[in-house]
Amino acid sequence: MPGGIDPHTHLAMEFMGAETIDDFFSGQAAALAGGTTMHIDFVIPVNGSLSAGYKAYVVKAKRSVMDYGFHMAITKWDETVSREMEVMVKDKGINSFKFFLAYKGSFMINDEFLLEGFKKCKSLGALPMVHAENGDAVYEGQKRMIELGITGPEGHALSRPPVLEGEATGRAIRLAGFVNTPLYVVHVMSIDAMEEVAKARKAGQKVIGEPVVSGLVLNDTVLWDPDFQTAAKFVMSPPIRAPGHGKALQAALSAGVLQVVGTDHCTFNTTQKALGIGDFRKIPNGVNGLEERMHLIWDTMVASGQISVMDFVRVTSTECARFFNIYPRKGAILVGSDADIIILNPNSSFEISSKTHHSRTDTNVYEGRRGKGKVEVTIAGGKIVWENDKLKVIPGSGKYIEMPPFNYLFDGIEKADTNYLSSLRAPVIRSTRIDAN
Repeated sequence: MPGGIDPHTHLAMEFMGAETIDDFFSGQAAALAGGTTMHIDFVIPVNGSLSAGYKAYVVKAKRSVMDYGFHMAITKWDETVSREMEVMVKDKGINSFKFFLAYKGSFMINDEFLLEGFKKCKSLGALPMVHAENGDAVYEGQKRMIELGITGPEGHALSRPPVLEGEATGRAIRLAGFVNTPLYVVHVMSIDAMEEVAKARKAGQKVIGEPVVSGLVLNDTVLWDPDFQTAAKFVMSPPIRAPGHGKALQAALSAGVLQVVGTDHCTFNTTQKALGIGDFRKIPNGVNGLEERMHLIWDTMVASGQISVMDFVRVTSTECARFFNIYPRKGAILVGSDADIIILNPNSSFEISSKTHHSRTDTNVYEGRRGKGKVEVTIAGGKIVWENDKLKVIPGSGKYIEMPPFNYLFDGIEKADTNYLSSLRAPVIRSTRIDAN
C-alpha cells in the first residue's frame, strides 16, 4: 500500500523551555520503521517572523532521511506577517497556516487576528488550521487548579476540560464559515469538538477533522498515576480525555466525520518532563506516535472491523495527500507517483517498547501494547529503507516537498461568494429627498 503520511509533527521544536528530543533524523527514522514515508512539520516563527522561522527549519531539516513538507504557524498578526504569508505560499511551497486559540501569552491569537488570518488564507488558497481550545478559559482553569493545590499532571487535564475544546472548535468553524474558507481542525480529542465538526459537515461546510493516535487509543486515567514520571509522559494539549471519548472518535473516523489521522509527535524525555514537578503548567506538552501510528490504527480500526483496508489507506495517506495538494505524487501507487510503498503483514504481530523503538525519547506512551498488523518493508523514493527489522537510512537523503495552494476544498468557493452577494438584496437605493409634508 502507499506509505503513510503524517500531517502533524513537531521535530526539533523549541517549546516550554525545552526542545523536542526527536530531530529530523531520529523522528523520521522512527517514522520509516513504522511505515510512514512522509510527514508535514510545523514551522514556528522566530519572534513572529515567518521568514526567520522558515530559514531555521531549513537548517533543522538538513539531516532528513525521508520526504517532508512544512505547515507554518501564525503567532501574531500585522502587515509584515500578511506579506510574509504570500512569500511562503508563492515561493516556499507552504499551503497551510496554523492558528493557536490556546497558549495564552505565547502562541495564542485573538478572534480579530484569526479573522484576518482566515481572510488572507482564503485569498492565497492556503488551508487554515486551528488548535482549538479557549486559551483565556484554560488560563483561568490553570489558576483554579493551583489555588486548589492540584499541581500534578492530573491538573493539566482538569484545567482544560472538553467543553473548552468544543467551544473553541465551534467558534473557529463559525468564523471560517463567516469568511467562507475551508478549515482544518488539528488534534480533535473530545466528543465535544468532534460533534462541532460533525454538525458543520452535515450542514455542508468544508471542515476537516484530524484525530491523533493518542486520542483514539488512550484515556486520561494515566494522568492520575501516583508516579510523576509515568503520569507526566502523557501530558499533551488538548489533553487525552476520559474513557469514552476515544471510542467515540473511533466511530467518527469510521463514519467519515473525521478524515485523516495524525500523531502530534512532540517528544520530550523524562528529564525534560520533570521541569513541571510541582507545577503541571511547566510540563512540556507532547507525546510520541510517528513510529506507532500505522500499527495502532491497523490494530484498532482494521483488525477490529471498524474500517476497511481501503479506508486505512485513505485515513493514513491518501486524504492527507489530497488535502495538502500533493496527490497523486504522494498517497497513491500509480505510474508517475513517488515510489513510497509499504508492505504490511496483517498476520504478523507487533509489541511496542521504549527499549526497541527508534525515537530518542526514553519513554513511550504506548509501552507494552501488542497487536496484529506489522509493517515488514518500507520503500521510500524507490529504496528499501526498512526490512528484517533493520533501518537503512542516509542523513540528508530526504527531500522537501513543495505543496501548491488551492486544493480541491477551494472548488466552489467563488461561486458561494457570488451567491452570498446576490442574496443580500443590498444596498437599498433610497431617495435622499425629504418630504416637507
